Amino acid sequence: MSIDTEPSTAGSGTRPGPPSRRRGGTAMLFVLPLVVAVVFAAWLLWRANADLDSIEARQLEWITISTLLREHVELTAVSALLVVVIAVPLGIALTRPASRALAPVAVGVANAGQAAPAIGLLVLLAIWLGFGFGTAVVALTLYAVLPVLRNTITGIEGVDPTLVEAGRGLGMSGFGVLLRVELPLALPVIMTGVRTALVLLVGTATLATFINAGGLGSLIVTGITLFRYPVLVSGALLVALLALLVDWAGRMLEFTVRPKGLRS
Repeated sequence: MSIDTEPSTAGSGTRPGPPSRRRGGTAMLFVLPLVVAVVFAAWLLWRANADLDSIEARQLEWITISTLLREHVELTAVSALLVVVIAVPLGIALTRPASRALAPVAVGVANAGQAAPAIGLLVLLAIWLGFGFGTAVVALTLYAVLPVLRNTITGIEGVDPTLVEAGRGLGMSGFGVLLRVELPLALPVIMTGVRTALVLLVGTATLATFINAGGLGSLIVTGITLFRYPVLVSGALLVALLALLVDWAGRMLEFTVRPKGLRS
């Protein structure tokens, strides 16, 4: 799987991207939520007027949808938090001189976790740890660590060495240089990895229903099992809208935490 690490951003030090790209990124901050709102409103209108049988109507009741949506968001949010807490400090540690040689090994292990089929990883962990929310979170975290870990390493290693040396020349400690020079400049690349992981988590969390962890995947499985295509399409549509909304939230977070000098 190809991970967008945006090496040109990390290697440029303080140089922002082309003006057209920055304008396009800013426009997406407004377009994405509008698209999600319009499509979701259209789905609600369809749901209110659709001719559904008793099974379809029960599966698409608002209380059922809201419960499954809450479970899906909880799975995504908890897993994403753990991914960031694990991958970012680990990526920083692997860019330090004392442990840099271990970086290929760590990335290889993370890559192996993502290369494994998600459903197989979920089932194997469920057999070992038991079924439920906690096991799903462990599996999703293992599955989404790679983008954040790799982008953290790439972002920090791509910072212009002259800027690092300048910080040290000003009397900063190694931690001070990391905190005030390396991390701010690497942040756009790191946030790209976080956004990739978030969207990956939203999609993969649909499989959590197979180990009784809930989520919108229940609608998709029910639709396939019972040949109820309105339920199947509704589940797929809601997952897609949630992925778009999560990507928008990631863009907003990236724009908020990005250093002022690098903002578009």
